[in-house]
Amino acid sequence: MMKFSKILGTGGYLPNDIRTNDDISQTVDTSDAWIFERTGIKSRRIANPEETASSMGETAARQAIVTANIGPEEIDLIIVATGTPDRVYPSTACLLQHRLGIKKCVSFDIQAACSGAIYALSIADQYIKSGMVRNVLIVGSEICSRIVDWTDRSTCILFGDGAGALLLGVSPEPGVLSTHIFSDGGYEDMLYCPNPQASTESRKHETGYIAMRGNEVFKIAVNTLERIVDETLDANNLQKNDVDWLVPHQANIRIIAATAKKLKMPMDQVIVTLENQGNTSSASVLLALHAGINDGRIKRGQVVLLEAFGAGFTWGSALIKY
Repeated sequence: MMKFSKILGTGGYLPNDIRTNDDISQTVDTSDAWIFERTGIKSRRIANPEETASSMGETAARQAIVTANIGPEEIDLIIVATGTPDRVYPSTACLLQHRLGIKKCVSFDIQAACSGAIYALSIADQYIKSGMVRNVLIVGSEICSRIVDWTDRSTCILFGDGAGALLLGVSPEPGVLSTHIFSDGGYEDMLYCPNPQASTESRKHETGYIAMRGNEVFKIAVNTLERIVDETLDANNLQKNDVDWLVPHQANIRIIAATAKKLKMPMDQVIVTLENQGNTSSASVLLALHAGINDGRIKRGQVVLLEAFGAGFTWGSALIKY
């Protein structure tokens, strides 16, 4: 019998500390109105000094495990998407596995920037369909506040911290209808975060902070996400009105609105968490999905389109029947 994968449970975690646009305007030349008009962001969460990607991921993961109604020992694979790992190695996934008390499990990290959750979902879906595993824990966890230059107005207004989790399990009927992931390293200098310890002599001047050419990234992101909507629907022989919900990466409200317009979808069918979370990179799609499911907007049997675009460039989509 052919195997498929479906969502069993979701979880999310946001740090307690809230940093508003007004707070940021005390240190850089900006204002709440200027930031909100251009991004749709009003505030973001900031991790405390003791928190790590694995500790935040643990909280989100435990929620997903409870809502999935399975035991941690039933998890066969853990995939953590993060650009802010606890350590270079061991992987954050291995550290999370230990936190959860799971002994027999495969764990590894992936790095696909803001597309990380979509990449992880695609990988998990293939593992389940192949019959190699039954239950996969996917976690996106980021502490972006530690790689942001808080004196750089172009980037410090955008990012926040948080963790999202999803448990994917084997099913006799399709839940994940299709996934589509892509990358193009030719745009490496448009959005990146240097690793000062690994820098070549020609790049010794670089700091360990996010750098971005915002206007160019915006234009490419909009065009790319519009194309992937068509590709995803065509792959499933569906029309735009067959999609019940759009769950996008939470980077900029104008990018989200452009994708919704492409789908001819009103914004009340789009899950938006951006205003009070900012861009949480690989955590954002999972946090938005959790929000939509947790508050009852997304219901069983509905068709949900997930999409993201990130540094690399990387981009991807997943069509899910929840």
